[in-house]
Amino acid sequence: MTSPFEANASPAPSAASPTSVLRVRCCSSAGCLAGGAAELRQGLTTAVARRELQERVAITGVGCLGPCSQGPLLAIDPDGTLFAGVTAADADGLIAALAHRLQAVSAAEWEAPLAWRPAAGEQVDTGRPFFTRQRRVVLENCGLIDPERIEAAIERGAYEQLRHTVTDLTPAEVVDTIRRSGLRGRGGAGYPTGLKWATVAKMPGERKVVVCNADEGDPGAFMDRSVLEGDPHRVLEGMAIAAYTVGADQGFIYIRAEYKLAIVNLRRAIEQARRRHLLGAGLFGSPFGFTVELRVGAGAYVCGEETALIHSIEGQRGTPRPRPPYPAEAGVWGRPTLINNVETLANVVPILREGAEWFAAIGTEGSKGTKVFCLTGKVRRGGLVEVPMGTSLATIVSEMGEGCPDGAGLKAVQTGGPSGGCVPASLLHTSVDYESLQALGTIMGSGGMVVMDHSTDMVAIAAFFMAFCRDESCGKCVPCRAGTVQLHGLLQKHLAGDATAADLAQLEALCPMVAETSLCGLGQSAPKPVLSTLRYFREEYVARLKPGPTAAAAGR
Repeated sequence: MTSPFEANASPAPSAASPTSVLRVRCCSSAGCLAGGAAELRQGLTTAVARRELQERVAITGVGCLGPCSQGPLLAIDPDGTLFAGVTAADADGLIAALAHRLQAVSAAEWEAPLAWRPAAGEQVDTGRPFFTRQRRVVLENCGLIDPERIEAAIERGAYEQLRHTVTDLTPAEVVDTIRRSGLRGRGGAGYPTGLKWATVAKMPGERKVVVCNADEGDPGAFMDRSVLEGDPHRVLEGMAIAAYTVGADQGFIYIRAEYKLAIVNLRRAIEQARRRHLLGAGLFGSPFGFTVELRVGAGAYVCGEETALIHSIEGQRGTPRPRPPYPAEAGVWGRPTLINNVETLANVVPILREGAEWFAAIGTEGSKGTKVFCLTGKVRRGGLVEVPMGTSLATIVSEMGEGCPDGAGLKAVQTGGPSGGCVPASLLHTSVDYESLQALGTIMGSGGMVVMDHSTDMVAIAAFFMAFCRDESCGKCVPCRAGTVQLHGLLQKHLAGDATAADLAQLEALCPMVAETSLCGLGQSAPKPVLSTLRYFREEYVARLKPGPTAAAAGR
């Protein structure tokens, strides 16, 4: 599979010819756009037109190129040279350098390094572990294709597996392939995808529904957003294959209103696929038809929970309900409903294309395939990475991310967002897989990974995440509605230096009560950041206790 940092064109001729074309791929993800990528792209387009190079220099917008902390980013084909920190002021100089390359008369001159650097940026060494340690499956097209053009996706094989599935495979055969691949849900719970599909497929009823959960709300997480911005057709194709497999004819993508670019790209992609008869009735001459609609959420974190999401799709208040019945039995408007997140659905196409055994050979015994992570926080090289399951936290943070900047020592890594925990530096040898992270008191979650150095106050971190859960609680059940308020109050007492040993004991007793009695996953997982910091950084709590004989005992 091609990396976005490898050549994306046929081999260069021995010397430039009138037909030689150089391609400039400008990252047009939300992160780079915030840094001025739109202005950069317009500047490049203007500079190309000024030199009348439209037939020889192609300026293309693409999805995320990876090292988001260094944006705006662009890559130049055919060699895949990557530049970071490029601005609109650099546009004329870059196009002048490309014009010079197009005048090459020898192979050596053509292949020589580009004699240009951005004024305030740099050429990125793609031989660094940040790039070489990745294995891009979900992200294989991100950074390579123009997400605004369905033709670009089709050139990379989009909808070919849907055609093959509908015309050549039975639903049972697809379920078997997904089951044997070992794919587990990438939304956090890690439920076997093949088993979920098989359950919905067995449910009676003529009308079933497929839902893509794109309600990504964890602080520091932007994996799903990047896939939807950079390769929306991959997700649409995965949804259509899932629909054929379980017997659904209707699909919804539930997405956060804050993801404005992803919404625009998805709406365009849906319309493009519909016009090409890749969505709609009678696909590929078969009786199977499938339509997709967007449902834009109002930013409630709790709507990432399946039953709350269903209520929101139906136009109701987004609150969870007790289970059973599970969505597979009675979901959207009471119909059997399959719910998968963005990354899970994005894995479907490569699994069917390469085979179940290929996917199952990646990762660990219990956690197959790859996982996309957002590496953020106190780390030198942050951004979007995709690695095989089983890669250690140390490899991701210390090797790929190159550790903490400014000589600050690594203290902890938080995984799983508000539902996860903090792992101390001493345990970063741990394998990134579902079971290993759970044993440490955290979860993989959707893929957020926040790095903390020794300046980080772990009690403050716990209070931050508890405040988030308190504010995002829907209020339906007492343990979550009142428990998160009480937990946050106790943490604030510690931060203010007003806590006693009795307060610490109450904090420790209240956490499992909230976790065990809350209605949905938000309340059930809300105490994890507190419990993990108490487990690994208890001394920071004890140090804040009011002096007294019980304070010393609390530290034991």
